[in-house]
Amino acid sequence: MARFVLLLLITGTFPLAADDPPNIVMIVADDLGYADLHCQGAPYPTPHLDSLAAAGTRLTDFYVAQPVCTASRAGFLTGCYPNRVSLQGALNHTSRNGIHPDEQLLPELLRQRGYATALIGKWHLGTAPDFHPLKHGFDQYFGIPYSNDNSRYHPVLSAEMPPLPLYDGLQVVERDPDQSQFTRRFTERAVSFMQQHARRPFFLYVPHVMPHVPIFASEAFRGRSGAGLYGDVVQELDWSVGEILRTLEALQLQQNTIVILFSDNGAWLSYGEHAGSNRPFREGKLTVFEGGVRVPCLMSWPGRIPAGRVCAEPVISLDLLPTLLKYSGIRQPDRPVDGLPICDVLEGVPNAKAPHEALYFWAGDELQAVRSGRWKLHLPHPYITTLAEPGRNGKPSGWGSARAKAITQSGIDGIASRHGGRIEQLPLSLFDLQTDPGEQHNVAREHPEIVARLTGLADRMRRDLGDSLTGIQGTGVRPAGLAAEP
Repeated sequence: MARFVLLLLITGTFPLAADDPPNIVMIVADDLGYADLHCQGAPYPTPHLDSLAAAGTRLTDFYVAQPVCTASRAGFLTGCYPNRVSLQGALNHTSRNGIHPDEQLLPELLRQRGYATALIGKWHLGTAPDFHPLKHGFDQYFGIPYSNDNSRYHPVLSAEMPPLPLYDGLQVVERDPDQSQFTRRFTERAVSFMQQHARRPFFLYVPHVMPHVPIFASEAFRGRSGAGLYGDVVQELDWSVGEILRTLEALQLQQNTIVILFSDNGAWLSYGEHAGSNRPFREGKLTVFEGGVRVPCLMSWPGRIPAGRVCAEPVISLDLLPTLLKYSGIRQPDRPVDGLPICDVLEGVPNAKAPHEALYFWAGDELQAVRSGRWKLHLPHPYITTLAEPGRNGKPSGWGSARAKAITQSGIDGIASRHGGRIEQLPLSLFDLQTDPGEQHNVAREHPEIVARLTGLADRMRRDLGDSLTGIQGTGVRPAGLAAEP
């Protein structure tokens, strides 16, 4: 006992006991840009996000697995590249596929250690009953099954959309709910969950709907930021983070709670004033340029994750699952995962390095880029770039043009048409992210040895997870779940 008291007096923190796993709060914004936090350049204040950054570590080189909703979430909830679990792209109300019942999601694994689990916000891993969150590790679910534009508010396809369902558990409790109340309602439910489970370990997953278009702020925040509706929306998210942090403090849980905040992908630039900023990076959502896959990320755990630190080691959202399992004393799943523990990196252990030789980026089933250290190789691929005309009033750029009206097209052309973009072709390109984070200067000719090394890594990964650009079928791909015909 004397040693325990001495440790407490010296460090100001409690040691983590083997039978005392940490609480985990994971807050995921939808389409939040890299520069949408004041501590990363936003022109409006975000005091609670900034305080979270000050209390913990800001990861400047944190990536998601794909620059789109479903694939990104499949990645960090399974610890696998989305292509391994066959959930590329984004599902909608017509999708029959979803997360396979054999996949072990983070909440399912945490429940083995007695965690209470809740999903409050957007699910997006399948809409059929077999894919329901309560069948995949969550004790509580309050939210929507897919993106909020899959509704009468869709900027292009509103006439074709059914009413947006709001679930409470297994039941649809509202249709086309007031979206301006989403952030407030999700926050209130999150606070209630923490209060109910303060005496046992919990995993609280809050995948906010905002600031995915269409964007809405409640009356209390409209006009508050001085930066338009988008700024108001982000400030309401900042308030939500503040309420969660305040509740942890009131319940005296902050010392043994890991708080993680990041975005599912970069800002959706074609929506102009209704989109955020990915400065200083190139492009945004739907591309594997840095603006699409490098996202804001803050992590806090008093006494374990250093306060006020900035970490530039390249890590990926897939690493969260094995890291959180290690902190919680839970064995890894029997099935292969792609993420690796990053405990030493998070805790600031001297000379700790990111554990991956390389990070790989697909768009759909196309392997498009590889990052290794300071180098990022783009393999030749098409990509969607934003039209010069900015989006206005919730409509994407180029709305009303002949191309934007061609909404029946499929594939990448159809996506570009619906969301105000055009297709460009990128040649083989090597970028030095240390000197050129905006990916503007192709130095492939100057560094043929680096191109050869990264191409070899890409070839190895193609054989594992496939690549439609080269026609290679991966041997390590597992099937998605498939719902029966209605």
